[in-house]
Amino acid sequence: MRRPGYHHRQHGKSTTGGGGVKGMVGRLSIGVVVILICTGSLLFTSTSNGGGRSAYRSEINIEELWRSTDSGGWRPSSAPRSEWPPPPSETNGYLRVRCNGGLNQQRSAICNAVLAARIMNATLVLPELDVNSFWGRDDSGFHGIYDVEHFIQSLRFDVRIVESLPEIRKNGKTKKIKALQINPPRDAEVSWYTTVALEKMKQHGAIYLTPFSHRLSEEVDNPEYQRLRCRVNYHALRFKPQIMKLSQSIVDKLRTQGHFMSIHLRFEMDMLAFAGCFDIFSPQQQKTLKKYREENFAPKKLVYSERRAIGKCPLTPEEVGLLLRAMGFDNSTRIYLAAGELFGGEKFMKPFRSLFPHLENHSSVEHSEELAGNTRGLLGSAVDYMVCLLSDIFMPTYDGPSNFANNLLGHRLYYGFRTTLRPDRKGLAPIFIDREKGKMAGFEEAVRQVMLKTNFGGPHKRVSPESFYTNSWPECFCQMSPQNLADKCPPDNVLEILNNQLESEDLNSSALSNSSGSVAER
Repeated sequence: MRRPGYHHRQHGKSTTGGGGVKGMVGRLSIGVVVILICTGSLLFTSTSNGGGRSAYRSEINIEELWRSTDSGGWRPSSAPRSEWPPPPSETNGYLRVRCNGGLNQQRSAICNAVLAARIMNATLVLPELDVNSFWGRDDSGFHGIYDVEHFIQSLRFDVRIVESLPEIRKNGKTKKIKALQINPPRDAEVSWYTTVALEKMKQHGAIYLTPFSHRLSEEVDNPEYQRLRCRVNYHALRFKPQIMKLSQSIVDKLRTQGHFMSIHLRFEMDMLAFAGCFDIFSPQQQKTLKKYREENFAPKKLVYSERRAIGKCPLTPEEVGLLLRAMGFDNSTRIYLAAGELFGGEKFMKPFRSLFPHLENHSSVEHSEELAGNTRGLLGSAVDYMVCLLSDIFMPTYDGPSNFANNLLGHRLYYGFRTTLRPDRKGLAPIFIDREKGKMAGFEEAVRQVMLKTNFGGPHKRVSPESFYTNSWPECFCQMSPQNLADKCPPDNVLEILNNQLESEDLNSSALSNSSGSVAER
């Protein structure tokens, strides 16, 4: 709680540094990911040389695609580059949040919760992961998925974090602090947190923001706030050891035969219903999709032929196979599928399997009882996430509203510009439609020309509607010899500087507390 007479401080900016990992390609293990991405250390020490492939090319070279793309001299860095005072021992109150949605929507919400706590100079209560809205009976929660001790320790320079609301003693009685429940506006501006939310926090001592999905604007003017999001996302949020072990086992088995690609095959009922792509299914399946849409999405007239023509439909499994073959991948390519229950059954998978017979998923590679019992829960999603992160190539088939795909694209960018294939569905749609009409001539060349115009995972400007969590360049990247001073990498001793500031804050707070007595006991 806030000590009487203690004034709220405007925090500066912060982040965790990351050195280039350009040279670390191909066969990195999850143990290396833990060190490079998820450790408490805020700095990477390796450097980027800027060599390798350009972001755009005149022809597709499959051997080059198996390697990371050209960094252009950039390296990941989310460490503070300007004044970033440590969180004070006495804050303005406590912040509780309930993160709804799937694993990756919750992940973004956790990043926003940490930033909101920093903005309000609040003590963050360990975020709650909603299990009812998406995961059914999976009650894993934060403790069941993430390494809590690592999370708290990693963010010690940024926010105070507690695992639960504390008890207070008032008028001789001990009781839990009760948080005021608030439904925050969607994509709320920073100003909402520094006015409305902060005022309520000061009045009640604690606030409970629920639901907390997309409740803080992604685009904020303060680059240090954005770097804090990267520190949370790519350093503090580390999965528990057993999840890392399961993921490592799958990656090791996939690597026994060389490179492997991961594909997020988003050909699932919820996404097909959302997109309004019904006509390729049987009458009964169409009825199922339409019913799901009516129950879960706002009414809207959707014409399949129109949606398909502008690339609003997820690629079918067959279209994914045809695209990969056109690019030059042969039937020996090993593919890991990250997907839920595919809609339409084997009818839609058979053409894909005939083109690429070496298809795997976490159940076919790892015969773990723990994983078998949680294939569709948070555990299965977390394992899929780590395997896709480590794969040599990652391809989302529908990266529009897909939090899983979008977060992975951003994580792989931060993790050394690892190759991603992002099909331009709008550009590909007329080519696939012509093929279905029997116009086969020039099909593969037309597909290649569309794909050559896409970015393969290198640094690129973020343009709306691309999410910050999909592309945190340039805020969370730096250069050793920049043209713009704002892009200069932080000093190598940034950890020492932050630690000294934190120790100084703790000493000052301790001295003040000893001289004035404990507020909680008054």
